[in-house]
Amino acid sequence: MLTYDVLIVGSGGAGLYAALKSRIEEDLQVAVLTKVYPTRSHTSAAQGGVNAALANKDSTDTWEQHWFDTVKGSDYLADQEAAELMCREAPEVIREMEHWGCPFDRTKAGKIAQRPFGGASKPRACYAEDKIGHVMLHTLYEQGLRHGVNYFNEWVTLSLIHNGQRCLGVNALNTRTGQLHTIQAKAVILATGGYGRVYWNRTSNAYGNTGDGAALAYRAGLPLKDMEFVQFHPTGLRRTGILMSEGARGEGAYLLNALGERFMSRYAPDKMELAPRDLISRAIETEVREGRGGPDAEVFLDLTHLGMERILQRLPQIRQLCIGFEGIDPIEEPIPIKPTAHYSMGGIHTDINGLSPIEGIYAAGESGCVSVHGANRLGGNSLLDILVFGRRAGNHALEYARQNDFQPMITNPLATAEARIQKLMDGESQERTADIRREMGNLMAEKAGIYRVAADLKQAVAGLAELKVRFKRLKVRDKSKIFNTELVAALELENMLDVAEVISQGALERVESRGAHYREDFPKRDDKNWLKHTMATKGSDDRPILDFKPVTISRFQPEERTY
Repeated sequence: MLTYDVLIVGSGGAGLYAALKSRIEEDLQVAVLTKVYPTRSHTSAAQGGVNAALANKDSTDTWEQHWFDTVKGSDYLADQEAAELMCREAPEVIREMEHWGCPFDRTKAGKIAQRPFGGASKPRACYAEDKIGHVMLHTLYEQGLRHGVNYFNEWVTLSLIHNGQRCLGVNALNTRTGQLHTIQAKAVILATGGYGRVYWNRTSNAYGNTGDGAALAYRAGLPLKDMEFVQFHPTGLRRTGILMSEGARGEGAYLLNALGERFMSRYAPDKMELAPRDLISRAIETEVREGRGGPDAEVFLDLTHLGMERILQRLPQIRQLCIGFEGIDPIEEPIPIKPTAHYSMGGIHTDINGLSPIEGIYAAGESGCVSVHGANRLGGNSLLDILVFGRRAGNHALEYARQNDFQPMITNPLATAEARIQKLMDGESQERTADIRREMGNLMAEKAGIYRVAADLKQAVAGLAELKVRFKRLKVRDKSKIFNTELVAALELENMLDVAEVISQGALERVESRGAHYREDFPKRDDKNWLKHTMATKGSDDRPILDFKPVTISRFQPEERTY
């Protein structure tokens, strides 16, 4: 049995930062278990910027203003003490990344360059062309190698092990050998990213973003929080959903409908293209519904007026993606775009140190929910979230591992994992992973997307229940042990079905509109009855049980959210 003081599941920015902080402070045994190579983690897809009130470009910017923008952007569902902490610590983590070698773009004075982002009152998004996530991820991975972090690449975590009070470790599958392993750990940090792939064909997320951490926690009896809040990014490429960075609008790009109108003047006349993402996504859907979209229900992101030099200097990756996936050059013509499922505001319920209700089990980044984003995340705050709370989880797990001994392992810890794999291998029917996965994605996009109503959500809940029954009969046809990708896809599908069910049930129960959750049958925000977090735990009947938790309000009282 493998043994580590701290084990991190997931190798994105939050996981790598947590591993580095756990390792760099003291010579504990620290490992990262990841189903992809670290440099392929989805953090690398983040393009536009990471927020911090550095006061470089605009000396009047402060962390307090950043805090207010974050709370307002969340539609007042963020826990304000957690949001305050994130904004306070932002300059420190950015400086730490800088000192580790992260190559931020610079001003002429040599300071870290910053650009405007949606919903922000000041230009505070620190950037590196349009590939900030890529350079952050490589910086953290390089530092982890330098400090002796162990990496288990291409391993799939199957289950959390705990005794009801404290963490014991995980069960995992080594896809290179097909062998199952128990890894004993004093502390486990779940940093597996989001769950955008429950929408399958309408998402900017990597194929691996299948809600693994949330599903692991949910099946282990831990609560999930605010899962109904799924952010659709307004500018995904028309055919693939690949992200067109908010940095494009920060640089001055226009949003145009099929008539050539800058239609955001109808929805956010003050902020225009720099309104928050939830508002712009709904505006695009409205333009299409009312007949002002293109032939494929798209609108257009226009960079042509920025000029070749600025696009090549500030947005080179966007240009490459447009040429490669749409066959158009944004220097010469507008980019056809549609809203795309992008970010998960909800996740595993944690405190400000990433700690779950079970001692020694943590979550950080998009898989966790300390609730700094509430009902809607501001662009540039996701990368900040993974840095601040990856660091805090790593520091807290380090202290916990230093002060506690390993707990006795349960008898036959692999039994449940072995039974799960065997059941998939011995399925009773001709059900295929791809068929169920496709139907799930279509169901979620059509019934639990940008606009929601009770009738659709009831169909989503019922449809997902049926898909879960079909999944139980699914049979994995590939019987090989080495790199059995069909088996991995089936395990991911099981995770997505659990997560999708919680999203749909939470959206059905929340009879108001707030942030990214918009109910056409309840179009108003209802602070009297719904200024609270949705908490979901797995019931004995395999269905989610919902409860609610108050929002922490420390300074900013809820008010109308206008831009």
